[in-house]
Amino acid sequence: MTTLLAYPNVSEGRAPDVIAAVAEAFGPALLDQHSDPDHHRTAYTLAAGPGQLSAAVLAGAGEAVRRITIDRHQGVHPRVGAIDVAPIIYTTAADRGAAAAEALVLADRLAADLELPVFLYGALGGGRTRADLRRGGPTELARRLATGELRTDFGPSQLHPTAGAVLVAARPPLIAFNVELAPPATLAEAQAAAAAIREGGPDGLPGVRAIGVWLQSRGRAQVSTNIEDPLIITPGDVIAAVERRAPIDAAELVGLAPEAALRDFPGRVPLRGRDTIEAAVARRPATD
Repeated sequence: MTTLLAYPNVSEGRAPDVIAAVAEAFGPALLDQHSDPDHHRTAYTLAAGPGQLSAAVLAGAGEAVRRITIDRHQGVHPRVGAIDVAPIIYTTAADRGAAAAEALVLADRLAADLELPVFLYGALGGGRTRADLRRGGPTELARRLATGELRTDFGPSQLHPTAGAVLVAARPPLIAFNVELAPPATLAEAQAAAAAIREGGPDGLPGVRAIGVWLQSRGRAQVSTNIEDPLIITPGDVIAAVERRAPIDAAELVGLAPEAALRDFPGRVPLRGRDTIEAAVARRPATD
């Protein structure tokens, strides 16, 4: 049986009751969750077969829409919606078509059942990126819709009044990976390091997206990254690139990673979260 993954991110990282209610709504498909109060975001990982997975994501998304109001959201992570992103993930090339079909089913149901405007990104969106869609946040996205610069792929032509929009894709695994700089590193130093290591920067790593943020709750600067192909560029590569710019205190894996992506992670750097997709899927109780 084909098993696909989903990685919905909701714009809530501080209210335990909301985070738990969304997790419960996802049901037995839920593998993992990770919350961050500074990013004000929770990332959930789900696994299920085609049909079952889109239904599970939809159930959790409905709970998020009921409980999260995007215009009151304040966090360092870019976002445009209460659910924000809901990609379907394939781990083998043979499952790419099934993931694309499941993503389109999910997009249609998010629009029809929850009245959310849905934007496709990545291969399904003609190469459009999350960063482009999030540019300027919900206010800028609403303006681009109103002027006709952008059109939704599914659902209404304006933002949901409380839940904003949602971005949907079918993609291989990527890694959300954060690097905390050693005090007294500043936000400016984190931003400079991020600009240097992201794709296109002077020390640019292919397929790496990076921003520098300040973590108020921890009193330190962070380089927050997405690694688009963790089998080519690993978290270990990101550590090496950041270290050329600033001293590192610790690192954090958000969600699950393919086992092979952690093969070269340096033991000298403390890593919070080290679970893998393979281990989490193996632990999941059989449901059929």
